[in-house]
Amino acid sequence: MNQRREYQAMVDEQGRLVLPPELSARLGLTPGVTVHIDEVDQSWYLRRPITRLDKVYIEPTSLCNLTCRTCIRNVWDEPMGQMSAATFGRIVDGLRDFPLPLTVFFGGFGEPLFHPDIVGMVERVKALGARAELITNGTLLTEERARHLIAAGLDMLWVSLDGATPASYTDVRLGAQLPEVLANVERFRSLRPSAQLPAPEIGIVFVALERNFADLPELLRLARRLGATRFMVSNVLPHTPEMRREVLYAHAMSNDVYFPSPRQPDLFMPKMDAERLASPGLYEAVCGQWNLNFTGVHLTASSDRCPFIEAGATAIGWDGGLSPCLPLLHSDRSYLNGLGRYARRYIVGNINERSLSDLWNDPAYVAFRARVQAFEFAPCTICDGCPLSETNEEDCYGNGFPTCGGCLWAQGFVQCP
Repeated sequence: MNQRREYQAMVDEQGRLVLPPELSARLGLTPGVTVHIDEVDQSWYLRRPITRLDKVYIEPTSLCNLTCRTCIRNVWDEPMGQMSAATFGRIVDGLRDFPLPLTVFFGGFGEPLFHPDIVGMVERVKALGARAELITNGTLLTEERARHLIAAGLDMLWVSLDGATPASYTDVRLGAQLPEVLANVERFRSLRPSAQLPAPEIGIVFVALERNFADLPELLRLARRLGATRFMVSNVLPHTPEMRREVLYAHAMSNDVYFPSPRQPDLFMPKMDAERLASPGLYEAVCGQWNLNFTGVHLTASSDRCPFIEAGATAIGWDGGLSPCLPLLHSDRSYLNGLGRYARRYIVGNINERSLSDLWNDPAYVAFRARVQAFEFAPCTICDGCPLSETNEEDCYGNGFPTCGGCLWAQGFVQCP
């Protein structure tokens, strides 16, 4: 669960803000590091420096035992495979060069439990003192594998559930059966050592579609019964014409409620009964007419923010290619504002040829992270569309490959654990 921490800073005789050493170390504030400070109303927000590595996504395999309607593999034209022991060894060696705390997340665009040595991978990461998380479709979570993952010290198990009934679940996750998956997760839960805060934690990921959104209330209840401590809802990135008809954010992409606008006045709302906030009259009055703020939090806060850069993350594919984020780990075809879009993968380098530290500190990669944090890209997600928005090669602001103005992660529409 999320924990709240409070720190106190002081101002020295030269007017400089001095942070507690533990906070400076946690944020990676070493001498010479530049950090962004955002001023919003009467508050200031210190953003993570781009030099700090805090999270590494590792894709053990791009292979999977299911054929889901939403999957990127439906439009792939690149080779698939699984990570070799040598490649993973290079990653582990590289992780030793970075300070803790560090999170390693096993997941990408395949089923991690499909890799024959996934338990060994978790064990080696935990031996370094890092936090280990893993996402699965749950079909391969046998009793033996569950016991081994728990014994290996896994901290968090994320399970993808896209339906609350056998029919709706199978309608999205072709080849899987909901009762089997739920039984696997229930068994995993029961095998955990008893404690006030049982570990590993269980999280649920739900990809919202037109066809399954009505299942969300029941899925939330189901998640509580499974002992989930986190539940993440994401929109779908439509890779096929069929999925274009399933998106739930077609109007939200141009709704000023989610995007700051100097043309709109600010509305500050307090906490109140939920049914009042959900009333049709208030909804009609607010949408598209105000910059909305709920108890000090702007709904526009997730706009133009790359969740991977802000989390200090990087991603490594099964073949050893290192990318700034999961969306750029593989090339893919999708749809944006009704137009087809081809996003070419961006690989900084390969872990088999260069160390993790060398790749993370590559000048071009550091410059890219700085450019993304500033996010001075064309607003492709809220534009009516033009030929430039059909790829990530360049945009109308003069940015070159890779451009991020059409990224749905950076606008808060698509989320990853």
